[in-house]
Amino acid sequence: MRSDLYSALTKQIGFEVDPVLLELAFTHRSFAYESGAKETNERLEFLGDSVLGLIVTEELYLKYPDLDESRLSPLRSGIVNMRALADIARTLQLGKYIRLGRGEETTGGRDKNSLLADALEALIGAVYIDQGFEKSTEFVRTLIADTLTSAIAKGAGLDGKTALQEFAAANGKGVPEYSVTEDGPDHDKSFKALVALGGVVVGQGEGKSKREAEQYAARAAYEFLKAENFLKDAGTSGS
Repeated sequence: MRSDLYSALTKQIGFEVDPVLLELAFTHRSFAYESGAKETNERLEFLGDSVLGLIVTEELYLKYPDLDESRLSPLRSGIVNMRALADIARTLQLGKYIRLGRGEETTGGRDKNSLLADALEALIGAVYIDQGFEKSTEFVRTLIADTLTSAIAKGAGLDGKTALQEFAAANGKGVPEYSVTEDGPDHDKSFKALVALGGVVVGQGEGKSKREAEQYAARAAYEFLKAENFLKDAGTSGS
């Protein structure tokens, strides 16, 4: 293992992290199984997921004292869902550090949302072990700053399924119907949801639970339908 392998990453995040921990954070189980390595990044991912959840929850609790749990919970989901975390991982170029088995490598594992999100959570776990909670908090707050702003701008603090149902009813589009598929082993499942109106798929979303995937799909559909109505209205007014 070469410590200079992670020099660009540590320069980007602004502090050093034990390269042994970094290597473990990026060791996918497919690589471990093929190489005979004893450890994977799954324990660090488990830890990082909890650290991330606590820091994001505290940030929202302090930043929005007037919001109740029903608003804070979906807002948090808008920040820590698989796709949002994968996008953050891409900004850090974490894909190039992940150690993969041949199968995952050939099927584009370095750009899979699930693998990137897991790697980011494992990195947060490594930072927590090496640097402690105070530095982890600083790190996570920097990571989520843009995602938090985006989530608020998109209305992620609203319940997506409720918003979609009310919009569909008000515009005579029927009742949203959801279908969910799952992938991965029992301890690390990912879910993909499709939402349809009148048999036509209008949104999709991914998450680490069925509920999260459905919420993400509902918000995507809600934004799509609002834009569609806006374009129709603009076309009518311009005719």
